[in-house]
Amino acid sequence: MSPKLETLPNGFRIVTETMPGLGSAAIGVWVLAGGRHETAPQNGIAHFLEHMAFKGTETRSAVQIAEEIEDVGGYINAYTSREVTAYYARVLKDDLPLAMDVIADILLNPVFDANEIEIERGVILQEIGQALDTPDDVVFDWLQERCYANQPLGRTILGAEERVRSFDREDLAGFVNEHYGPGQMILSAAGAVDHDEVVRLAERLFGGLAGRDDSPAPQATFTGGERRVIKPLEQVHFAFAMPSPGYMAEDVYTAQIFATALGGGMSSRLFQELRERRGLCYSVFAQASAYAETGLTTIYAGTSAEQIGDLSQLMADEVARAGRDLSMSEIERARAQLKAGLVMGLESPSSRAERLARMIGIWNRVPAIEETVARIEAASLDDIRDFGRSLCRSGAALAVYGPADAAPDLESLQERLAA
Repeated sequence: MSPKLETLPNGFRIVTETMPGLGSAAIGVWVLAGGRHETAPQNGIAHFLEHMAFKGTETRSAVQIAEEIEDVGGYINAYTSREVTAYYARVLKDDLPLAMDVIADILLNPVFDANEIEIERGVILQEIGQALDTPDDVVFDWLQERCYANQPLGRTILGAEERVRSFDREDLAGFVNEHYGPGQMILSAAGAVDHDEVVRLAERLFGGLAGRDDSPAPQATFTGGERRVIKPLEQVHFAFAMPSPGYMAEDVYTAQIFATALGGGMSSRLFQELRERRGLCYSVFAQASAYAETGLTTIYAGTSAEQIGDLSQLMADEVARAGRDLSMSEIERARAQLKAGLVMGLESPSSRAERLARMIGIWNRVPAIEETVARIEAASLDDIRDFGRSLCRSGAALAVYGPADAAPDLESLQERLAA
């Protein structure tokens, strides 16, 4: 069935899609406020706020929030990204009103108890420490910082330790007051859902929120740059990025096709050349990610100190070569991967609810699958090769972590790309 969209007078949006034959539903509220909406002193507060949502409301304790959902066999969770914070649940059909009530309660009535703030502060500091001990995670944070230096989009989602140590109740409440207005929220539900029932529940739970002006995130500009951290690890973790289209751009799917053909699977050029033919690494991939007005084509590989020079230089050669001679068979294989991933994702109510919210947040409508497929099909071989060649001239960012003394610098890799 087709998605249905309703907007309450205060700007709160509700989007649903019924999936016949299911006995469960995914429901959540996506708030259009993430890491990139923070000021420098606020860095990490969106994520801290997500954690605090489950630490008690005016009517439910932290334990009651978990028990009420799990007593009916459901689950509830949340996540923070650079552009959104999501609070969601999966329950059986008859328990949808309960899930909506709990989600509304944690969003609208958090108490931000001082003791709970201190406990969760410790949890988040442990999370930061764990991330710092995970090289293939932290190298992407460093890469993001180089891509968007001194900008909100370049800061970590978890935040710096000194910031996290300083947040108090007033900071949390202030971020909510600034960014959690009804016009910045999208309630999305998919599966065994009835649109009219969801709208009635949403009107009761969220209809009384007063409308407020939106606080858009600052525009981001790709800067590029290099960060190299030498440490005696088992491997060098290598992450490289070039600026790509944002999700509003016409060529966003051109970028995705190119990245998929370059390093999106076992048949891709990077996997075949760097791993299968040369044996230079175990893990290597490329991906295209998009934000509102900008995006990145990113390449990652992990290799030994002795092989980082060969790997990074061959990576640059393969990117440049792909812009010249990607074949039609490679393009069609990449198209098939993108289309299959899109369709397979729609078979899960949780994935479908997330897609609905994401589409409403971007376009305030949900494009038909056929429309998305048509855009994937519309990119020609020349378009994709042209995009690949443009990548080689567009600037870059580099992050390397580990025994990386022999890794080429960013300037030499960019020269190799442009050769």
